[in-house]
Amino acid sequence: MPELRRVPVNGVELNVALAGSGPAVLLLHGFPHTWEVWTDVMAGLTDRHLVIAPDLRGFGASSGPAAGHGTGRADAGRDAEYGTGRADAGRDAGYGTGYDAGTLADDAAALLAALGVSSAAVVGIDAGTPPAFLLALRRPGLVRRLVVMESLLGRLPGAEDFLAGGPPWWFGFHAAAPGLAETVLEGHEAAYIDWFLNAGTLGEGVRPPLRDAFVRAYTGREALGRAFASYRALPESAARIERAVATARLTVPTMALGARPVGTALERQLRPVTDDLTGHVIDDCGHIIPLHRPRALLTLLRPFLAGAA
Repeated sequence: MPELRRVPVNGVELNVALAGSGPAVLLLHGFPHTWEVWTDVMAGLTDRHLVIAPDLRGFGASSGPAAGHGTGRADAGRDAEYGTGRADAGRDAGYGTGYDAGTLADDAAALLAALGVSSAAVVGIDAGTPPAFLLALRRPGLVRRLVVMESLLGRLPGAEDFLAGGPPWWFGFHAAAPGLAETVLEGHEAAYIDWFLNAGTLGEGVRPPLRDAFVRAYTGREALGRAFASYRALPESAARIERAVATARLTVPTMALGARPVGTALERQLRPVTDDLTGHVIDDCGHIIPLHRPRALLTLLRPFLAGAA
C-alpha cells in the first residue's frame, strides 16, 4: 500500500500517495477521480520509480483555497467549455479562482520541491493534463518527460473535429451559475459518479472499493463545489495556455495518449507546439485509461519513462 502524507504547498494541503523508489513520476488525476485512479498504474511502476500521486487541490482529501476566490460573471463558464468560446471569457470569470491550470501547475512544482525531488516525469489525465502541460512548458529542467491523455488544451488548434458537435454536456452544467449543479446533484452524488465511471470504462465499471472511494470523495455540497471550481476556471486555464505557447515551445519528450472519446485530438493540439511528440490511441478503451486498460497503458508508459521509446 502507498504511504499517504499531508504536504503543505502553495496555500493548501495536499493529500499525497507515495510508493516505490527510483526516478520520480508525478501522476495527476482528473474528474471524478482521486489519486486512487492510478492504483493499478502505481503497482506497475513502483519497482523502478518513486511514484507520487496527489489529490489535486480541493479534490479528495486535499484542501482547497480560502473562500472568496473568483468573482466573475455567473454565466461566463459557458463561454469556455473545454476552453472554447469567446476569447475574452477568461477576463469575465475564473481569474483568481485558485483552481486554474496554472495554479495547479504551481502546486505540482511546490509538491516536488517539498519532497526534495529535482527532476520528475509527469503524467496527467483529464483535468490533470493542462497543469502537467504548463508545468513541463514552464519548467523543462524540472520535468524530465511528459505524458498526457484524454483531455484538451484550452482553445489550441487541432481539436475542431472533436468539438464539432459541441463540448461534452457536463462542462456547461458544471460551469453554470455557482451553486446550480451542487443544488441539483446533492443527495444524488452516487448515481452521478457512477454514470461517469461506467461511461469512462465503456460500461464495464470499476471495482467496488474504488467506486466507493470516488463516491465518498464527491459527496456533499462542498466537495461538489470544489470539484466544479476547476470547470468554472476553464476560461482562465485556456488563457494561461494561450499565453504560454505564444512565448515558448514544449521541449521535453512528450507522449499523448487517446482513447474514447478524445482520440487523437490532444495529439493534434500538441503537434504544432511540441519538439518531440509521440502519439498513441489505445483501442477498445474508455476515457479512464488507468482503470479501464492499465496493462495497455503500462506497456506504453514503462519504456517511455525509461527513455526507451
